[in-house]
Amino acid sequence: MTNMKKLGLSALAGSLVAFSANAADLSVSGGVEVTYVDTGGNKGNEVTGNSYGANSGMTFTASGDVGFGTVSMTRAINDANSGWGSSFQTLDMGDMGILSFDSTAGGLVGITANDDLMPTAYEEASTGVSSKGVTGVGSTNVIGYRNTFGMFSVSAGYSQNGAIQAESGSGGAGGAGGSTDDIYVSMSPFDGLTIGAGSSKKKSTNISATSTATKEMVGNVVYSTGPVSVGYRAAESNKGTAGTASRTVEHMSIAFNVNDNFAISYGVQDTEKEAISATAAVTEEVKGISAAYTAGAASIRVNHSTSDNDNGVTGTDDETTEISLVLSF
Repeated sequence: MTNMKKLGLSALAGSLVAFSANAADLSVSGGVEVTYVDTGGNKGNEVTGNSYGANSGMTFTASGDVGFGTVSMTRAINDANSGWGSSFQTLDMGDMGILSFDSTAGGLVGITANDDLMPTAYEEASTGVSSKGVTGVGSTNVIGYRNTFGMFSVSAGYSQNGAIQAESGSGGAGGAGGSTDDIYVSMSPFDGLTIGAGSSKKKSTNISATSTATKEMVGNVVYSTGPVSVGYRAAESNKGTAGTASRTVEHMSIAFNVNDNFAISYGVQDTEKEAISATAAVTEEVKGISAAYTAGAASIRVNHSTSDNDNGVTGTDDETTEISLVLSF
């Protein structure tokens, strides 16, 4: 989105300690979106009411030099949120990397930021009918770090489980315990090729003898040449709880830029719900096709996805069609 305007800001002195004021730039951007969504299959979630929807949002970003780096903050609001739809801040220290704190919905680091890097014109193949299979450290109270060293990049995050806290707040006694750590490493050995892999572990939320940990892994390979991009992704989620099936994911996609304005893509994703005792393994098969046309600040986007054996249930099918018109400012 293009900047609507920029304003000069100054930091205010704290209530107890005086801080020196530094000039900062504030950028405001926004957009409106109108969508049409229809569903089908035999899952029983067909749209029987209004298929049309609309959403508008504004994003505020500000940055300023603090001497040893550049601090940036982002706050976004939209029709669906009573408060901030997303809220995060970063400290860019140049060659020393970028520190971040993701309060909510930033998806800045680890597997969360790299769960599905498959090329697409609009949405991922699983949109509306399935999931990506892994979630990583998430976007709630996440301390993050990312940096690039030559052809290698690293992205890591850590979060204590629990609700979002205000300044100087804490979860206190009786809250959900445990924590999640997550790291993703990638490399670009030559132009056009990027290879990456990561793992995440959500540690026990209690200290009982039955407590478990959720482990996730993902790998992405993407190659782009000219107008064509192809990708392969493999992922695994193991909740570690007795009687809970692990899931493995294989995902491939191809995207083609027809011209500067129009792009199309096609993706397939197989998610195997592994066997447990007498319960046989089941493979969910997802297919998705997307297209997008952009002219200036306007975009028309279309996605159609289908799922066989949806969510690992044999004989359950699902499908979703979405048409979106976006106007940015």
